[in-house]
Amino acid sequence: MSGSTIHVHGPHDHEVEHAAHSGDPFAGRIAVMTAIFATIGALMGYMAGATQNEALLHKNDSAIKKTEASDQWNFYQAKSSKQNLAELGATLTAGEQAEKYKAEAKRYSDEKAAIMKDAKALEEKAKESEAKSEASMHVHHRWAQAMTLIQIAIALAAITLLTRNQPLKYVSYAVAVASIGLGTLAMLHI
Repeated sequence: MSGSTIHVHGPHDHEVEHAAHSGDPFAGRIAVMTAIFATIGALMGYMAGATQNEALLHKNDSAIKKTEASDQWNFYQAKSSKQNLAELGATLTAGEQAEKYKAEAKRYSDEKAAIMKDAKALEEKAKESEAKSEASMHVHHRWAQAMTLIQIAIALAAITLLTRNQPLKYVSYAVAVASIGLGTLAMLHI
């Protein structure tokens, strides 16, 4: 059984193939048009998937940066607690011991400044990744809309072939042009 293959046709696939081999010029043109639309649709489907993956990658990066920033803020808070304890120790003691606590409090204060800088930088990177994710999702939606329209154009072409309705052929063309327009907007990131 491994050498045999099963090929299942959709209802309009069989009709399109039959029309393409019938010698009927109208049917042949519709079959070619359907094949072109299907090719365009496949490219749009690929781009829709690629931009969705890109959006998810940026969203994941944003989540990681937010977690890293949260870790830094927790570290900052721990240093603040240690600084407060050192300041309390300096207040409650005198002489050499008080000076030791004051030095520790200053060290914690300096460490906090560096930690705060890192935390804010990570928050900024998270915002940038979030913005990139939103931009990629917008482009993904454009590709998905374009793909939906090209699928409608393919369905209209199949109905055109079955009904031989000439005006419906032009509706199919118009829907395909709208699809290509949306695909162009997606390609331009608009």
